[in-house]
Amino acid sequence: MPLAGKTVEAEVFETLNALPGLTVLRDAPLSRYTRFGIGGPADLFVEAGDPERFAQALQLAKASGLDTVVIGGGTNLIVADEGFRGVVLKLINHEIHAEGVSIYAESGATLQTLVDFTVDLGLRGLETMTGIPGSVGAAIYGNAGAYGHAIAERIHTVRFFDGAGTRTFDNAECGFQYRESVFKRHKDWIIISADLTLENGDAAELRSAADRILTVRNKKYPPTMKCAGSIFKNYLFAGLPRNVAEQVPASVVIEGKVPSAWFLEQVGAKGMQQGDIHVADYHANLIYNAGNGTARELTAIISELKRRVEDRWGMPLEEEVQYVGFSK
Repeated sequence: MPLAGKTVEAEVFETLNALPGLTVLRDAPLSRYTRFGIGGPADLFVEAGDPERFAQALQLAKASGLDTVVIGGGTNLIVADEGFRGVVLKLINHEIHAEGVSIYAESGATLQTLVDFTVDLGLRGLETMTGIPGSVGAAIYGNAGAYGHAIAERIHTVRFFDGAGTRTFDNAECGFQYRESVFKRHKDWIIISADLTLENGDAAELRSAADRILTVRNKKYPPTMKCAGSIFKNYLFAGLPRNVAEQVPASVVIEGKVPSAWFLEQVGAKGMQQGDIHVADYHANLIYNAGNGTARELTAIISELKRRVEDRWGMPLEEEVQYVGFSK
């Protein structure tokens, strides 16, 4: 029970603020922590660079009865305009080091930093992921990838906090699938770090390949654009209903997948807008904030696109983005 005259939130703030190694803010605008630049305030916002201190903060927050959520780099995050009533926590550990072809990477490091680190060492395996925004932890969580490769191919082990203690999973235990992992199915498991295994290569060749990919990606998703990259997952061609698969041109199928953008184009997605939220006129699976867009406008467009594809093709679109602060 809170002390007389004090709210639970105030008590939790004081408790967390007294712990060393934490940054604790009240009414922190979450728009600062998302690439969309959208989102209202969190009652409490906590950052920690040390995993043990982060785990302690998370346990204290949960024990208080306040709602809690853990975020990463905010790339694939849509936060409600009303913000989040509770405690938002972020682990910002970012160490990376190498021993031969083995790489240790902490979850708070940016994926681009990891890619550049390995390319500069002449280690092959992550160069196709250059330009993918977000943290290493988020990349593992969503099994990020591009150009026919995914980070799961290089994961050896992953360390995570399960709410009670630290555990380690090998690659198979991580349950990787296309844009999926066991961590998506256990959102209370927080990735701390990972060991990856790469291959020796030529640093100059890898840098050249990475730079070519980055040039293409930056044309499609400019670094300053307020977006989450692709909003919807692509479809596995083998998983499409037969009547739908028969309508998909062979030229559209890439490495066994059909881009969601193709289906979206067929229902007139390109150029749609709601307030300052726009669907790119050159890419039907790219939604961006052109100025002062809101979460309400963004979710309205997402819902409309899902409805159109469902009505036309009889199958659901699945978002790659995560939602924070919305009623269940």
